[in-house]
Amino acid sequence: MKKNLKVVAAIIENEYNEVLCALRSPQMTLPNMWEFPGGKVESGESLNDAIEREIMEELDCKIKALDVFHDNTHEYENVIVNLICIRCKIVEGLPTSNEHSELIWFRRENLESLRWAPADIPAVNKLISE
Repeated sequence: MKKNLKVVAAIIENEYNEVLCALRSPQMTLPNMWEFPGGKVESGESLNDAIEREIMEELDCKIKALDVFHDNTHEYENVIVNLICIRCKIVEGLPTSNEHSELIWFRRENLESLRWAPADIPAVNKLISE
């Protein structure tokens, strides 16, 4: 039986209507694929607490979780991921890559030109169509 993971991801936009995208490093699973930054929800943790903690750990900046943007489940070869994307805003600091190979701000209409991790694709499509 495959392991089920609950994962949160941040949809962070800047004042230019660009979305923060993170390139998975070669050491991560799904290397060199793009994703929205975030990570696993710990036991007993709320979605908002989880995304705020993950972004502080991964990007060294403080965010405020606003609302759930998209929720989908994707079955990978070895794991089933429930990915919950949450709209967030930066309240302190600037995103700095601690784990990812690269961080970029990308316009919505250009998002599909990146090679996305499969679980992130439905949220990407929703952002493009908004």
